[in-house]
Amino acid sequence: MPRKKPFSVKQKKKQLQDKRERKRGLQDGLRSSSNSRSGSRERREEQTDTSDGESVTHHIRRLNQQPSQGLGPRGYDPNRYRLHFERDSREEVERRKKAAREQVLQPVSAELLELDIREVYQPGSVLDFPRRPPWSYEMSKEQLMSQEERSFQEYLAKIHGAYTSEKLSYFEHNLETWRQLWRVLEMSDIVLLITDIRHPVVNFPPALYEYVTGELGLALVLVLNKVDLAPPALVVAWKHYFHQHYPQLHIVLFTSFPRDPRTPQDPSSVLKKSRRRGRGWTRALGPEQLLRACEAITAGKVDLNSWREKIARDVAGATWGNGSGEEEEEEDGPAVLVEQQTDSAMEPTGPTRERYKDGVVTIGCVGFPNVGKSSLINGLVGRKVVSVSRTPGHTRYFQTYFLTPSVKLCDCPGLIFPSLLPRQLQVLAGIYPIAQIQEPYTAVGYLASRIPVQVLLHLRHPEAKDPSAEHPWCAWDICEAWAEKRGYKTAKAARNDVYRAANSLLRLALDGRLSLCFHPPGYSEQKGDFPLRAENLTGHFKFWVVVGSGDHRSVWSCFPLAVVVCEENSFKGYDFAHFKTQEAADKAIEKMNGMFFNDSKVFVGRSKL
Repeated sequence: MPRKKPFSVKQKKKQLQDKRERKRGLQDGLRSSSNSRSGSRERREEQTDTSDGESVTHHIRRLNQQPSQGLGPRGYDPNRYRLHFERDSREEVERRKKAAREQVLQPVSAELLELDIREVYQPGSVLDFPRRPPWSYEMSKEQLMSQEERSFQEYLAKIHGAYTSEKLSYFEHNLETWRQLWRVLEMSDIVLLITDIRHPVVNFPPALYEYVTGELGLALVLVLNKVDLAPPALVVAWKHYFHQHYPQLHIVLFTSFPRDPRTPQDPSSVLKKSRRRGRGWTRALGPEQLLRACEAITAGKVDLNSWREKIARDVAGATWGNGSGEEEEEEDGPAVLVEQQTDSAMEPTGPTRERYKDGVVTIGCVGFPNVGKSSLINGLVGRKVVSVSRTPGHTRYFQTYFLTPSVKLCDCPGLIFPSLLPRQLQVLAGIYPIAQIQEPYTAVGYLASRIPVQVLLHLRHPEAKDPSAEHPWCAWDICEAWAEKRGYKTAKAARNDVYRAANSLLRLALDGRLSLCFHPPGYSEQKGDFPLRAENLTGHFKFWVVVGSGDHRSVWSCFPLAVVVCEENSFKGYDFAHFKTQEAADKAIEKMNGMFFNDSKVFVGRSKL
C-alpha cells in the first residue's frame, strides 16, 4: 500500500472549487436533458453550430427548472417551455462585478432616456423572429418537426453570425416556445401586442408588426399597459410616437390596477407605496377602448353586444374594496370556459383558415414576459381566471378563454425577441428572472444612473461618517447601504447581504415603486407641449380634460369619452377625450360640470399637468 501523501487545506479548497465549476457548467445541460424528451435536441444546441464555415459555440442557460421524475402518464414534460437564454461567461460576470465596485455612478442626461425603435431592433436586419417553414399535409409529424428544428438552428446561426454575444440582448432559444406563438397567430382574428408603458419600444418588435399586418393580413392592436405607472404627458407622447410611425396600429391604453383615489401618491415615499395587486379585477381601465377597436376591425361581422353588456355589468359592480392589501377571492359571476391546449392543438391547421368562424372573434394576446398579458385577460374577464406572477415564463403554454359566447381570448406565453438592448435594461423590464441573475449589481447601477435611488430611499453612504457630506456612489455602495437599512445579513459572518439587497432593489423597480420610464425621441425638447397642445392623431380634435369624482369609472363609462382624466386627492387616470371641433369640446365641458355620478359631483376643465 503506497504511503499517503499530505493534502493541504489550500489544495482541498482548490479541489472543491474546481468541482463546483464543473458542476455549474453541466447543471443546466446534463441534469435537465436527462429528464426532458427533447434532451437530445438540447444537447445538440450546446454543441457547436456553424455559420458561414466558421465554428461558433453557444452555451445555453435553461431557467425555471422544474422537478421532474420522468414524463407523466400523458407524456407531459414540465420543462418543455422553460426559458432558454445564452449563458454569460464566467469572465464577463467577474468583469461586471468589478465594474460595479469601482465605477462611480454619474447621472445621465434626459436625452439618454429616449429610445428609438430603429436603434433597438434595426428593422430589416437579421434581428427577426423565426417563422414556421412551409409544410404540406403529405408530411409526417416527424418530418415537420425535423424541418422546424433545422430552420430554427439556421435562424440562430444567422443572428449569432451577424452580432457578437456582447452586443446581442437576451432572447428566446427554445423552439417549443416559438411554436406556441406560431399557433396563436394562426388561430387569431385580431392580435393584441401588449407592452409596458414605461418602455414600450422594448416590447414592440417591428418584425412582428410587419408579419401580422403584412403577411397574415390581420389587425394589430397595440395595448399600452400599466398606464398608472407613467405620467400622463409621457402616455400621450408614446401614443403619438406609435401613431406616427405605424399608422395601421389600433392603440389602446390599459391598466388592470388603477390607483385608489384614497391612497396618497408621493413619488419620494417609495417604501409607503404598496404593490400593484388585483383587488377587484372589474376596476380595470381600458376594456371599453378595446371593445371599440374590435368593433372597428370586425365592422359588424361579429355581434359584440354581449361584450358591451358585460362591461356595463362590471362597471356597475365595481368597488374599491377595503384597501387591506389582501387579494380578494372573486368566484361569483358567470362562468368562463377555459381550454388548456394539448399537443394536438399545436399541429398546423392549414395555410388559411376561416375568419370569424361560427360568429366568434378570436383575440390573441402576445408580448414579452411581465408586460401584463395574463393580468389584462383577468381585467377583461372581470375576475381572476389566469395565474399571474412576476417571474418571466410563468405562462407555459397558451390557453383560450371565452369572454362571451362571441369573444374568445388566447393567452400566449411571453416571448423575448432578439434586439440590441442592454441586458441591464432587460433585467429591469422583468424579461430575465431576477432570482436567477448571476450578477445583479450592474442592473442596479443602470437604474441608479437614471433615477436618484439613493435619494428616494434615503440611503446613507457606507463610508460616510458625516451624513451631510457628499460621497461618490457606485452600484455596490447602493446595494450595501440598502442591505444595512433593511437588515439583510449573511447567515454565517453577518455581513451585509449585498446580493439580496440588489435583488430587492430590482423588484422595487419591476413593481413600479422605483419607476424608471423611457421616452420617445424628441420628448425632452417637446415635453411641455404634449399635455397642453391639441393633438390631431386620427383626424379628430383631441384635448385633455380633468374630472374629479369619487368613482372615476362611472364617469368614464357613462359619458362618451374614450377615457377621462381624473384628479382627486392626487389621483390621476387619463387618456384622450374625442371631439371633432373645439366648440364640441367646450359644450362637453359645460355639460359635464356639476353633474353627479354615484353621488359624487364632477368637475371638468383643461388639464394643467
